[in-house]
Amino acid sequence: MGSNNHNKISWFADSVVEEIGLPERFTFPFYYNPHPLTLLAAEELQHYLETQTDLEHNFEVSEDADEMAIGKMFGVLIVADAAGRVGYLSAFSGKLAGTNDHSRFVPPVFDMLTETGFFIKEKEIIDAINKQIDNVLTDENYERHKRAFEQLSLQAEIEIAAFKKQLKDNKDNRKIQRDEQKKILSKDAYTFFEAEMVKQSQYDKRLLKVLTDNWKETLDGIEAMLQPFDARIEALKEERKDRSVSLQRQLFEQYLFLNKDGKSRSLLSIFEATAFGKPPSAAGECATPKLLQYAFVNGYKPLAMAEFWWGASPKSEIRKHKQFYPACTGKCKPILAHMLAGMPMDDNPFIQSAQESLQLEIIYEDDSLLVVNKPSGLMSVPGIDVKDSVYTRLKAILVDIEPLIIHRLDMGTSGLLVVAKTREAQKHIQRQFLNRTVSKRYTALLSKAIDGIEGEIRLPLITDIYNRPLQKVCYKTGKKSITKWKAVEVVGDTTRIHFFPHTGRTHQLRVHSAHADGLNVPIVGDDLYGTSADRLCLHAAHLEFVHPDTKQRMSFDVPEDF
Repeated sequence: MGSNNHNKISWFADSVVEEIGLPERFTFPFYYNPHPLTLLAAEELQHYLETQTDLEHNFEVSEDADEMAIGKMFGVLIVADAAGRVGYLSAFSGKLAGTNDHSRFVPPVFDMLTETGFFIKEKEIIDAINKQIDNVLTDENYERHKRAFEQLSLQAEIEIAAFKKQLKDNKDNRKIQRDEQKKILSKDAYTFFEAEMVKQSQYDKRLLKVLTDNWKETLDGIEAMLQPFDARIEALKEERKDRSVSLQRQLFEQYLFLNKDGKSRSLLSIFEATAFGKPPSAAGECATPKLLQYAFVNGYKPLAMAEFWWGASPKSEIRKHKQFYPACTGKCKPILAHMLAGMPMDDNPFIQSAQESLQLEIIYEDDSLLVVNKPSGLMSVPGIDVKDSVYTRLKAILVDIEPLIIHRLDMGTSGLLVVAKTREAQKHIQRQFLNRTVSKRYTALLSKAIDGIEGEIRLPLITDIYNRPLQKVCYKTGKKSITKWKAVEVVGDTTRIHFFPHTGRTHQLRVHSAHADGLNVPIVGDDLYGTSADRLCLHAAHLEFVHPDTKQRMSFDVPEDF
């Protein structure tokens, strides 16, 4: 396979292309099995990454990656030139070793790191403003006045609190005296005594006012000395904010993305119509938009794409070394909608209706509820594009009765679902789920043999807003998720396992299986966190709850078919 570093392309031998054949349509970037040509390109790129010595980047591909290791997404794009020659382009997401300039990889859509570019110049100005702010904050007079203000503020708080406590004691003591004197003094004598008590109370209040006024005067004097410094800091911060907003907008306008018809749109205009309203951080820096841009600019026809992860996994997401992944939805989907407009593309599997062969089995039914065995590949409730689901099928069966969904299973997960027929039954069983008195057991087939017999996984999960529907681990804002597990048997290179979820977070079992801090082994067929197969080998095999009417405990079991 030849290479030309000048135009970033590596050419396939004609015999290789003839043997494999070209893809009929471009890859659907958000769910795909890599085309054989992209597999060849990725293999060659991975060989380069394994043997290269010129990239000063700590990928750390071993399982025991150190804290400084940073893996990265790489992409390949199969292209054809005007003469029909077929080759591939390579790219990485973001920056590599702190720069965009690498001979083997296509450049960014817009290189903000060029020395003569406006970004560098404006960043230098913003850095200078930061330096000015630091100079003010570390000014000797400012620091001295700041320390004095903090110390005197604390002293004032202590003294005023102590004096208020003394006034309260005085007030309590006067109350005691009033009670005692009222018993022994005449009416006229007590009137004179009460007047003295009022004078003492007023005197205490005047002393408190004098104390607080004196402290306020002292602190106001120091604040007056701090005011010019604080005003300067605030003005610099406001200037920094204005320049940063302007710079960001200018950057967004410089990112201009082409499509096959030569039409160009800026990053800003692309994201204005999305839920974000403006481009998220690092939008446009992913591998696939870079590859398509270079192809369009240089007159190449895009044929197929693939992206793979190289190196250590990030702590929050699930990324396996050398594994292929779809393009991200939050940052890339709006951009690729423009860049791929009008190109024949593989079918979007997310809008394909479920096969009629997927039979929904009702295994129990009465006047209040029914329990079904959901097949893998059928949604629990209708989606935006796909209407076929457990809900719609039951609605068609239950004449004049609205099926009330209580809990859900992922589209790929098979097994037991309880559905209510009445609001009372729905609320009763929902309460059992909330109180975690429903007993559930899932069976899964893990893609590798694992060590250990049983254990518990605790990982806080949160939706990855830039890559829905994926979940990620976040110890700051994630919701706790707990799963107990027990290995059943090793079957070849796989492990059959039972999961007992204590919580019911989205994709909980899939993330707990695949994440490095969980079992670190994806479930067979997990197209989101592992590798796709005929089906996701995850099955809700056991379900037990209290019947809302009879109050009897009901138990259901359906064995997995994998």
